[in-house]
Amino acid sequence: MPVSRFPRLTLPPGPPVRRRSPELTYASAEHPPAATALTLGLQHALTALTLITYVIAAATLGRLDVAQTQALVAATALAMGVGTAFQSWGGRVGPGILLVHIPNPLFLLLMAEVIGRYGSGGLVMASLLAAVSMLLVSVLLPFLRTLFPPAVAGVVICMSGLSLGGSSLAHAVGLDAQGLVDGPSLLIALVTLGMIVGCSVWGSRQVKLLGMLAGIAAGLLAALLAGRLTGAEQIAQAPLFALPSLPTPVFAIDPGLAAAIMLVAIMSQLDTLGSVVLMQKVEDADWRRADMKTAGKAMRANGLGDLVGACLGAYSTVTSSANIALAHISRSTSRIIGLVAAALLVLVAVMPQLTLALTLLPAPIIGAIEIYVAAFLIVGGIELITQRALDSRGIFVVGISLTLGLGVELIPALAQNVPAALTFIAGNGLIVASLTAIGLNLLFRLGTSRSATITLADAPDGAPAITDFVTQQGAAWGARRDVITRAALAALEASEALQASPGRRLLALRGSFDEYNLDVELLHDGPPLPLGAPVAADLRHLLDDEDDASLSHALAGASTALLHHLADRLQSGHSAGQSFLRLHFDH
Repeated sequence: MPVSRFPRLTLPPGPPVRRRSPELTYASAEHPPAATALTLGLQHALTALTLITYVIAAATLGRLDVAQTQALVAATALAMGVGTAFQSWGGRVGPGILLVHIPNPLFLLLMAEVIGRYGSGGLVMASLLAAVSMLLVSVLLPFLRTLFPPAVAGVVICMSGLSLGGSSLAHAVGLDAQGLVDGPSLLIALVTLGMIVGCSVWGSRQVKLLGMLAGIAAGLLAALLAGRLTGAEQIAQAPLFALPSLPTPVFAIDPGLAAAIMLVAIMSQLDTLGSVVLMQKVEDADWRRADMKTAGKAMRANGLGDLVGACLGAYSTVTSSANIALAHISRSTSRIIGLVAAALLVLVAVMPQLTLALTLLPAPIIGAIEIYVAAFLIVGGIELITQRALDSRGIFVVGISLTLGLGVELIPALAQNVPAALTFIAGNGLIVASLTAIGLNLLFRLGTSRSATITLADAPDGAPAITDFVTQQGAAWGARRDVITRAALAALEASEALQASPGRRLLALRGSFDEYNLDVELLHDGPPLPLGAPVAADLRHLLDDEDDASLSHALAGASTALLHHLADRLQSGHSAGQSFLRLHFDH
C-alpha cells in the first residue's frame, strides 16, 4: 500500500542550505509520511506543554484563582501554537524552520509581578510591550550584538535563576506563614525533582527529552498517594471545547516595570539567535556562521506570535532549545512537523479539560520545576559568561552586577530610599543586575580602541610576546576563548614561518576585532610570504635526500598548510612600504 502523506503544501522558500546534512531523515523542505509527521508533531507539542508550568508558576506567584489560571494557560498555549506556525511557515512572517515556542522562563518573575499588581489583564500590556520589543530587535539585530555581549546576557540569565530561588523553595516545601515546612509537600517535590534529575542524568537520549514530563507524572502519583491531588470533578464537568476567555485589559502599568519587560524581551532574543544557529547546524552539513537574516525573521515571528497572544492576555513566549534537541534526535527538521505541532497546541488551547488539568498541578510540583528552572538558568548564565575571555573590565562587569543584584534581593529595604517611580526597578535584583551590566559594559568600552599593535623587531622574547599579545588583547576585546586560542597558535606559527624564510624579518604584530571578525596581521620586511596550496611530500625521500633546500621547502609548505587549518582566511601582500601576512578568524 502507498504511504499516506500530507497534502503538498506550497510553503514559502526557507533559508538557503549549502549542503543537506546526510544524517537527516527528513530535512526542512521535505514532506514526511502522515503518521510520522503526526507522531513527531505530537512529541514536539507534548515537550512544549510540559514547560507550560512556567505560566502556572507565575500565576501561583501572582495569586490567580483556578479559573483565571486556566484562561491564562489556554491563551498561552494558543500563542505558542501561533508562534510555532509563523516560524515553520516562513515567508514574510518567519524563517521557515522548525522552531517550537514555549513560555519564556526569563519572564517568570516579571509576569508574576504584573499579575500580582494588575491581575491577568495586566498581561495584555506586558505581552504587547514584549512583542513590540522583539519586533524592534528583529530590525536592529546587527547593532545589538555589541550592546549585549555574552557576559551581559549571562549576567541577566544567571540573575534570573538566582532571583527564583526563594519562591521555588517556598512552593516546594509548602512553607506557611509561620515558616513551617509541610512534610507531604516536601516529599512530593523531592519525588518530582528526583525524577527530572534522574532522567536527565541517567536516562537515554529519548528519556532525557521526556524528563520533565516524567517528573510531573511521578509528582502526580506522589500527590495522589498523599491525598493532595484534587480537581477531578472540576475536570469532568468542564466542557470539551471552548474558546479562551479574554481578560479585561489593563494598560496603565508602572513605567519601571514596563522598562524591565522590554529589557528582558530584548535579552531573550539572544536565545532565539542561539536557536536559529542550532537548527542551521543540524540542517546544513557545511554550516559556517549564523545567518543573521534568518535570525531576524525568527525574532519577527516571535514578536508577531506574542502580538497575537497579547490580544488574549497570554504569557510571553520564546523558542525552545528542548525541541531542537528532539529534532536532532529524531533526525527530522521538516517544517510540516512544526505546523502539526502548532495545530496540536492550538487544539489544546480550546479544550478546557486539558488546560484545567495542567492548571491544577499541585504547588510542590510547581516548586520542584521552579528549582529545576532556577538551576538551569544559573548554570546557563555562567556558561555564557565564561564563553569569552575576561580581563579586569569583564570581571568587574560580571562581579559588580551580580553583587548588586543579589544585594537588592537580600536587603529589600534598599529600595525604600528611592523615588516612588523607581521603586520597582531598585527593588528587583534582575533589573538592577541587568542595568548595571549594560552600563558598565558601555562605560568600559568608551574610548577603548578595537585595534592594537606591538613592535617585535627589538623584542628579545618574540614567541611569548606574540602569544601574550593575542591572549591579552583577545580578553580585553571579549573574544571567544576558542578563537583566541586558534589565533595565538596561528600567529606563533606564522611568525616562525616568516623568521625561517630567508630575506624576511618580523617587525610588528597588529590585531583588530569587531565582534564578528578577529584579524591578526604580522608586518615584516622582504617580499610577501607565498601562500600557495600545500603540496603533499614524500617524507622518506626528503629525509634520505641530501638537498637541504628541498626539506626546507617541504617544511615551509607544512607550515602554510597548518596556517590554512588554523585561520579561516589567509592573505599575504605589500602595503605602505611593508609586507604583511593577515590571519582572519570568523567570530
